[in-house]
Amino acid sequence: MRKSFISLLLIMCAISIRTHAQRQPNIIIIISDDHAYQTIGAYGSKHGKTPNIDRIANEGALFKNTFVNNSICGPARATLLTGKYSHKNGFKDNETSEFDFSQDLFVKQLQQVGYNTAWVGKIHLGDKLQGFNYYDILVGQGTYFNPDFISKEGRHRNEGYVSDIVTEKALNWLDTLDQNKPFCLVIGHKATHRTWMPDPKDFGRYDTLNFPLPETFNDDYSTRKAAALQEMSIDKDMQMGYDLKMFKSVEDMMKDGNFKRMSQAQKDSYIAYYRPIYEQLENANLTGKALAEWKFNRYMIDYLNTAESMDRNIGKVLDYVDQRQLTDNTIVIYLSDQGFYMGEHGWFDKRWMYEESFRTPMVMRYPPLIKPHTELNAKVVNADIAPTLLELASVKKPAAMQGESFVHILQKPKQEHRKDLFYHYFENGEHAVSPHFGVRDDRYKLIRYYKRVESWELFDLQKDPAELRNCYADPAYQRVVKQMKKKLAKQIHLFDDTEAETIFNTNIDK
Repeated sequence: MRKSFISLLLIMCAISIRTHAQRQPNIIIIISDDHAYQTIGAYGSKHGKTPNIDRIANEGALFKNTFVNNSICGPARATLLTGKYSHKNGFKDNETSEFDFSQDLFVKQLQQVGYNTAWVGKIHLGDKLQGFNYYDILVGQGTYFNPDFISKEGRHRNEGYVSDIVTEKALNWLDTLDQNKPFCLVIGHKATHRTWMPDPKDFGRYDTLNFPLPETFNDDYSTRKAAALQEMSIDKDMQMGYDLKMFKSVEDMMKDGNFKRMSQAQKDSYIAYYRPIYEQLENANLTGKALAEWKFNRYMIDYLNTAESMDRNIGKVLDYVDQRQLTDNTIVIYLSDQGFYMGEHGWFDKRWMYEESFRTPMVMRYPPLIKPHTELNAKVVNADIAPTLLELASVKKPAAMQGESFVHILQKPKQEHRKDLFYHYFENGEHAVSPHFGVRDDRYKLIRYYKRVESWELFDLQKDPAELRNCYADPAYQRVVKQMKKKLAKQIHLFDDTEAETIFNTNIDK
């Protein structure tokens, strides 16, 4: 009788453990690279077609005010993993930082409660991964064609187009899993990173469009010293060969590293598509403003053509989840590592605290919690994702995590989350963007630049949403300046940014 009772007790415990495991949601995070919210259908794009990203938004939530703490590739991913700002997780920039995988990561917390974890694709944080049962990551930035990967078995090359390969690897890993254990999968896409190389099957999708110039395309930066010194102008800094594939000859094209690794069939596709465009450009003999506008239009075409494959592969992931009846117990998040300039201020790239690169797209599907067509206006930051996922998995947030869970706004979409936002961009290198930090509330944004440029900027986002007029020195805004400096000091203290504190306390006002 005693043995029977013990056996029954063991069976009940096993059932209880299995039921708890089944209640823990599966997690899929799809993170792209440099995907501008301005080009996504769900965010109102008139030209970009993103039916599968839109599908996540339509079946779940569209985050209308998601921001990053440091608008650059590696640091954004470090924040995603740690829930900490760059100065705390140690990965401040792409040029001098090395990520310490021994620190606590949200995936390590998930492993402790039974999750299988994986990262497939671009991570851009080195190759000494911890916290993942499986990984197969792109080497460095990765390449669009025939990319090299690193896994636990070593380095290897896969033939084909990167978005297809990354997705196939991710779904193949899902096929190997024990269905009784929850999983967390991060899919890191190469697209839409410079140099915007489309899958040949997507050539021509946007070629007939004539894209309207952004209102700020001809910005003269008259009140912004740092902006005037940048090297990310479509007109002056976007390269005809490297960026736009407008090489003077086929021989020059084949000298470029992106083409050297291609198969002959891939090379032939690119030659057949781009050479007629180059010849038309040569015949047009454009200069000055006309050439700058041509470059903008060509940039938009290549960028959107490149995004096509990524969106198509996001659809494959959603279909996989739905067809295997995992939908109701799987969180799906799509986001970009940061925002990107699509000609605003005359630019490409990111880095600035200006809205186009400070904001990032994010959509999320989780049927038990999120109603279809939910729109969230609350301000969230990328550091908030890790603690949110831990709460949904019933895991306590580690004390060192600086992000705050936004589960409460999923439950009650009209609630606020963050009132003020802190930002700090550290890199002092590529594109000549001066390091800076700042604070943003619902109406104003205050920015402090240092190193290359020592200056302040204040913007009234209500009156000047394009951020063209720096009103820091305007007598009418001096009370606002004082208020925003108090907010900035509070944020610096809250996030314990000692470098920002030292600079903040250095008076540069004349």
